[in-house]
Amino acid sequence: MTATSYPVLRPATPNDLVALCQLELDCFEGDRFSRRQLTHLLTRANAVTWLAVAEGGALRGYGTLLFRRNSRIARLYSFCVHPDARGGGLGRRLLETLEQEALERDMLKLSLEVRADNRVAMGLYRRMGFLPRRWLDDYYIDGCAAWQMDKPLVVEPLCMAE
Repeated sequence: MTATSYPVLRPATPNDLVALCQLELDCFEGDRFSRRQLTHLLTRANAVTWLAVAEGGALRGYGTLLFRRNSRIARLYSFCVHPDARGGGLGRRLLETLEQEALERDMLKLSLEVRADNRVAMGLYRRMGFLPRRWLDDYYIDGCAAWQMDKPLVVEPLCMAE
């Protein structure tokens, strides 16, 4: 991937629905979001979705954070990078952007669930500071287990003037 074609990160809008549906098909074997579920996430849920868009408009990845009323824990609800865009740091960039979004909303922790057999995703999350907290048997529709992971979000203290 050249510097000129490096994906731009931006918040999703309802106009991105068709591209998001296609990315779900490209990235997930099962447990995909339906068009209806994606529409809800984009228009009615207490959520934010960030996209990685390549030059020419191709969607290369996305991540969705969910927020609950009266909670300071954000949940990484869905996260994927297109198979053709993996390995170049895009997942890290997208995750850093989502973490910044959570910090800007005053969240103290970010949590997620990840397939136990997805070693690549688990590696990224561990490198980004997430720790496995709980094993979830039979979590996915195909019977695969999951790890629930989380990460504290630390706000750097401001330097005090002397």
